[in-house]
Amino acid sequence: MDVETRVRELKYRMMITDLLKVASESHTYQELSGYLGLSPPILSRYMRGHVLPSFSRAQGLYEKLMEITNIKDELKKRINFDEEGYFDNTPLVSEITWLKIMSNYAMEKFAGRRVTKVLTAAVDGIPVSTLVANLLDVDLIVAKESKEVGINDFIEETYIPKGSAIRKSLYVPKTSIKKKDSVLIIDDVVRTGETVKALVDLVKNQRADIAGVYILVAVGDEWKRYLREIVSRYSFEVLIEL
Repeated sequence: MDVETRVRELKYRMMITDLLKVASESHTYQELSGYLGLSPPILSRYMRGHVLPSFSRAQGLYEKLMEITNIKDELKKRINFDEEGYFDNTPLVSEITWLKIMSNYAMEKFAGRRVTKVLTAAVDGIPVSTLVANLLDVDLIVAKESKEVGINDFIEETYIPKGSAIRKSLYVPKTSIKKKDSVLIIDDVVRTGETVKALVDLVKNQRADIAGVYILVAVGDEWKRYLREIVSRYSFEVLIEL
């Protein structure tokens, strides 16, 4: 077994701790012990992260935990809209257990695909994108709305947001995306889809490949119409739709 495979298996085993934490919010300790077939002492060690299950056991536990814990529904419970239609995105940007679960979900969905870079737009997509890049052991690229001091050459993608008369641009260092790259694009929240399209165009204009697009939360239906071609052409994964 090579080093890369061992590292991926270790990360998979560590994922069980996070899933157990989520499962414990809707199931009692005794229920989990009985359903998973684990003695209370072993369950306690796994849940606290003191001991990790073997890779083969982790695979079995993952399947059982996904059966009793709908991570999409659990995440939806944490998202509450205000009167103006905006929601608190704290679970998406700061709750480490959920960040790890969302990043592991991406690893599962895009497993087997060639990914050399992870690309996101500043700022709220950065936490989960960082964890996904870490899991895949690839570099992270953050597209920003302004040019950073100290960098001379940039790749630029300009677009006009719907209903706006202002041009917006996303910038990444020119050397960050090469023709040989295969880029996984991640966005935290999608409403219109304009940012995602700008990121896709940014990669395409460099003649690099797009490994896929991963969206944490998609709101409404407008994005479906705007991104119809992208959704049909590339591997496109949405964690939850609201």
